[in-house]
Amino acid sequence: MNYTILVFETKDDFAIRTDPDPKKRDEYWAAWPLYGNALRAAGVFISGAGLQPPETATRIDFPDGQPRVQDGPYADTKEQLGGFCVIDVPNLDAALEWAARCPRAPGRIVEVRPNVPPMS
Repeated sequence: MNYTILVFETKDDFAIRTDPDPKKRDEYWAAWPLYGNALRAAGVFISGAGLQPPETATRIDFPDGQPRVQDGPYADTKEQLGGFCVIDVPNLDAALEWAARCPRAPGRIVEVRPNVPPMS
């Protein structure tokens, strides 16, 4: 079954990604290739990507049936979606084990959701 691991990050987490101090920036990025390689080596990796900061987002909704486009960010929360991994594992327990191994800063939120089966 496919599960998606959603990684939520704070504004500070997004800032570290491009920090002018290479030590801070490199420390943030160092764990992600190791995690991706572990997922691939276990044969559970389907897809995944980091996301650009929330202010780069564009949202479209349809009030009254007409499209309305808005620039981000939208949520008034401390954390924003920073990236995701789709994995294929036998059950939720296995998905949670992989989510627990996900690189994260203290306090960062990682959410696991089962995917809806593909529509045929």
